[in-house]
Amino acid sequence: MKSTIRNALTIDVEDYFQVAALAEAVDRDDWSSMEYRVEANTDRLLALFEEHDTRATFFTLGWVAERSPALIRRIRDAGHEIASHGYSHQLIYTQTPAVFQEETRKSKTILEDITGQPVTGYRAASYSITSKSRWALDILCEEGFTWDSSIFPVHHDRYGMPGTPHEPYLLKAPNGGTLTEFPLSTCPIGQYRLPIAGGGYFRLFPYGVSRWGLGRINRAGQPFIFYLHPWEIDTGQPRLKVKAFSRFRHYNNLDKCMGRLERLLGDFRFGSVSDVLTGMSLPSEAVAV
Repeated sequence: MKSTIRNALTIDVEDYFQVAALAEAVDRDDWSSMEYRVEANTDRLLALFEEHDTRATFFTLGWVAERSPALIRRIRDAGHEIASHGYSHQLIYTQTPAVFQEETRKSKTILEDITGQPVTGYRAASYSITSKSRWALDILCEEGFTWDSSIFPVHHDRYGMPGTPHEPYLLKAPNGGTLTEFPLSTCPIGQYRLPIAGGGYFRLFPYGVSRWGLGRINRAGQPFIFYLHPWEIDTGQPRLKVKAFSRFRHYNNLDKCMGRLERLLGDFRFGSVSDVLTGMSLPSEAVAV
């Protein structure tokens, strides 16, 4: 039986060559010469969501939006929420605050000019708001964002803020501003929290593990947040030469992802991040991270 709790369905709109795991093979200056596949893959997702009468939040790179404004309007016209994924998909803790603010403002402006709507939500590239980049939260507040989904409460080699809340909460930024935070979902297994929010975890774990873990969050009375990238349903994307671990992370089970996503849409209820947050009552006391 499908859960009665509505969960947040999110898509990070970026292309295969922009992924951190493939950065060793693709220089940022070469992006414009790479085969561009994100538009067709995103359209496939839009068609699937329409078939299932499901709405989602599309965290969109400013770099992609500049090249595909018609795609952004198609996402908007289909009733989905558009949020910011930054401009150039660089890890925040490798940027200076000035560069991060410039890119964040630029991407927000691009998306708002295309859609004619305010963009109030943000997700960092590779969840790179960590203990090394808490300052980015202040900049998000300054730039007019009201909610964020960048914090993964786990240990990881590239991201993570272990010990932070694992359910939606009011976050207190270092300078005192506040944001509503919808952290990436994890499932408790003893003292360990299993990353279960989607993406590589969705492809690498058997579907039954994802269904069990996400269902456990719903059975505890909480919504989960699920994420995927358009390149994760693209079996025809070019194979780049990278180290074995990066190759495994990026390419494994691409051929299974679309079928699993269809099963997921049948097993759980979904909506946009803002739809889910609107239906929730969050604690009034802000949590400093």
